[in-house]
Order: sequence, then C-alpha cells, then structure tokens
Amino acid sequence: MSAPYPPPPPPPPVAGKDRSTLWGVLGIVIGLICCGILGLVFGYLSIRDAKRFGKSPALGWVAIVLSIVNIVGGVILQTTGNYPGFE
Repeated sequence: MSAPYPPPPPPPPVAGKDRSTLWGVLGIVIGLICCGILGLVFGYLSIRDAKRFGKSPALGWVAIVLSIVNIVGGVILQTTGNYPGFE
C-alpha cells in the first residue's frame, strides 16, 4: 500500500495586486514637486498596501515626511512673502 500524495503547494501571490512601491514612489515625487496633499494620500496608500502584503512601509513614510516638509515649507514661504510667482 502506498502513502497518499501530499497536498499541492499553495498558489503564488497574484502579481500586480501589490502597489505599495508604486504608491510610495508617486507619493515621494508628487509630494516633493507639486502637491503635498496628494503626497500624503499616496503615502497612506503605500503604507496600507505594504501592511496588507507584508512588505516594508518605508516608502510610504518617506512620502508622508517629504510631503509634510513641502507643505510646511510652502506655508513658510507664503507667509514671509518669498514665494516666487505670488506678488
């Protein structure tokens, strides 16, 4: 009598579902260049997806920090009157 076959291995995770890197990079680029609010949103999405798929949320945190720096820097420049383009 032979032993039963072992169960098949679980299927690999579906590619394309994990967008934590995409959200993190978008958050860093958008948050630094133009819109800090969108950088915050993309950073949050990156952290959410990273937790969901068991990856590091570092890109999301970097996006959030750089977006906050952009927002605070913009506010400081506007209040001191040194913001180019607004006269």
